[in-house]
Amino acid sequence: MPDRVGLSLVEIKIGIAQINKELTIETPATDDEVTALLQAALTEGPGLLHLNDGKGRHLIVPADKIGYLEFGQEPHRPVGFGVLGT
Repeated sequence: MPDRVGLSLVEIKIGIAQINKELTIETPATDDEVTALLQAALTEGPGLLHLNDGKGRHLIVPADKIGYLEFGQEPHRPVGFGVLGT
């Protein structure tokens, strides 16, 4: 995946078969890129989905164990100590 410094991150929740807790990752990849990576992992190669987060960490998940992917836009976090009103 190309380096996308300064762009917003997308939160992805990954449901794994027979695991109660889902994995959550914030990645600079788009929904379409992650979907294409999953499709390729399911049809080609060793069947592993590789994702990088916005902090340089790497997540590897067996593609055939993925129950679902949930995509959500990372919420904007306000900067500062409070909101000034007029």
